[in-house]
Amino acid sequence: MEFDEEKITKLSSELFNALRRLKELADLPKDEFLSNLHFIASAKYFLIVAIEAAIDMCNHVISRNRLRVPEDYADTFRVMGEVGFFDEEFVDRLVQMARFRNRLVHLYWNVDDEIVYEILQKDIQDLEEFVKRFMEGLKQR
Repeated sequence: MEFDEEKITKLSSELFNALRRLKELADLPKDEFLSNLHFIASAKYFLIVAIEAAIDMCNHVISRNRLRVPEDYADTFRVMGEVGFFDEEFVDRLVQMARFRNRLVHLYWNVDDEIVYEILQKDIQDLEEFVKRFMEGLKQR
């Protein structure tokens, strides 16, 4: 697979920086997190940044290698699954992340803060797994 190493390095660095901040927020007790608008807003922002970086990494490879054009952000992960970067189960989890990103961006007033906290507790490791599998996929192709 063709790719610009500098671009992928920059995007993965942005993703890891956002993940570091998300982990700090995840370490907060639930009541402390939910009672502080700055924590909630930070979590939403860094979730958007991390998910957007993952999407941008995929879109870069898709574009450089003239793969099928994704229909939407969620489909970006499906395209990468089609070429063997991710298995179907992981693609489904990534698709859910992309959909959540869309909710944060377009329906921000309708995102339950408790769900944001739950994602911090249970789902941000999927972003670390994304980088691992993505980089392995680049090396294998």
